[in-house]
Amino acid sequence: MLRYLVTLQANDREGLVEQIAHCVSRHGGHWLDSELRHIDGIFAAILLLEVPSAQWDELIENLELLDGVLLTYAKTTKPKAKAKHVSYSLVANDRPGLVHQISNKISALGINIEHMSTRYESASHTGIPLFRADFNVGMNSQDEDKLTQALYDIGDDVVLDNLSN
Repeated sequence: MLRYLVTLQANDREGLVEQIAHCVSRHGGHWLDSELRHIDGIFAAILLLEVPSAQWDELIENLELLDGVLLTYAKTTKPKAKAKHVSYSLVANDRPGLVHQISNKISALGINIEHMSTRYESASHTGIPLFRADFNVGMNSQDEDKLTQALYDIGDDVVLDNLSN
């Protein structure tokens, strides 16, 4: 079995996930992990698949035949696990460059972002534009306090919750 990370993008339409799942299943694939999103009328998917090597080329051909689907893929290997996985939720006043600031602080400590989901929202009472990021990182235990401080150093408006505690 081969492990591949597959990304798909298409104009969103009803039944698209079923079409993709059908292709994977028909070629003996195992759907291990995924993130599926609808953003501004576009469907985007990241899939981790295990597929029999004899079926891989045909699976890709069939996925590419789905109407309007753009596709990329890369062979994967199982990474070494970090000692600790930590989940955070960060809220701050929205401003350009905030994702860059967050990712820079995390990267500077040698910590890996494993999952990140961001969104724009308005504060319920004031209507002030807010940025929210929910993310998971893999790190060594001794880096947790350093990361917390580095994220608070982004600005006085940062509210950070460690969801792993």
